[in-house]
Amino acid sequence: MQLLLSLIILCAAVWGGLALYYQLPLSMPWRAASLLLWAGLSIFALLRLWHEGLLQGVLIYLALHMALLWWWNSLTPSNQHLWEDNVAQMTSGHVDGNQVTLFNVRNFTWRSETDYSPHWETRQYDLSKLQSVDMLTSHWGMEAIAHVLVSFGFSDGQFVTFSVEIRKKKGQQFSEIAGFFKQYELSILAADERDAVAVRPNIRGEDTFLYRIDMPEEIRRQLFLSYIEQANQLIEQPRFYNTITVNCTTLVLAMMQHISGGLPLDFRLLLTGYLPSYIEEQGGLTDGFDLSQLRTAGRITERSKQAAQSPAYSKIIRQGVPGW
Repeated sequence: MQLLLSLIILCAAVWGGLALYYQLPLSMPWRAASLLLWAGLSIFALLRLWHEGLLQGVLIYLALHMALLWWWNSLTPSNQHLWEDNVAQMTSGHVDGNQVTLFNVRNFTWRSETDYSPHWETRQYDLSKLQSVDMLTSHWGMEAIAHVLVSFGFSDGQFVTFSVEIRKKKGQQFSEIAGFFKQYELSILAADERDAVAVRPNIRGEDTFLYRIDMPEEIRRQLFLSYIEQANQLIEQPRFYNTITVNCTTLVLAMMQHISGGLPLDFRLLLTGYLPSYIEEQGGLTDGFDLSQLRTAGRITERSKQAAQSPAYSKIIRQGVPGW
């Protein structure tokens, strides 16, 4: 029992140390001193557990951790920060029957990660012309990890891509570990495909794949409207990003569960690079092709580079994609 309780306290203490490291509003010397104090108090609780009995050690650590949780729960998300340019605005939408107006649709012209021309636009869409949904996965290193985007196509030739993004403050770098500790706020961003899609293979060197999603007309419409609803809510009620529980996949899954339900939990919802195989098992990809064929035909990396700033970018990247 002592060993089990010690392991629980140790894990909780490590979590607490990381929370303090990422969130204490102190310069490094004072932050380091605070971490040493936390470690010392946690060790003291462990020593009391082993030498003075289980109850005393557990009660001491519980008091410490309750104080930590009180401070942790006082940390609230905010939309009032100085943000990086590419997430400086938040998309919102207004729906009037079939007519949808999206505000702050991003349409940057990217020449490099640091050289770009920012454009934020207001665009209109007719839901009666909504005819397609595509899922894009973009890999930047490990096969198992990818960023997921969802793109909606309209019969008048328009495409708009939704991406669940972290809102990095000026000078911030992304870290998967920091993503567990309230380091980033969350944003749902609508963008032109020549921005949201092309920036990944063309500028960031990512390997990007496009899959046509087999989705009934009414579900397509509800998913599009759900993105707008969630984006509007984030303006009114900011949320923290979380690497596991609130990310580019879990938020979309929650929307789909609300719309249609019945989607099973699966490890591939976390290892997003394998998400296409999950969608295939749910009958959501184009019939008549196996996953390897869909992946090969849907690899748009080189087509995206060739299309670059072409006004026919969306058409070019879809050439040869099954379902198109």
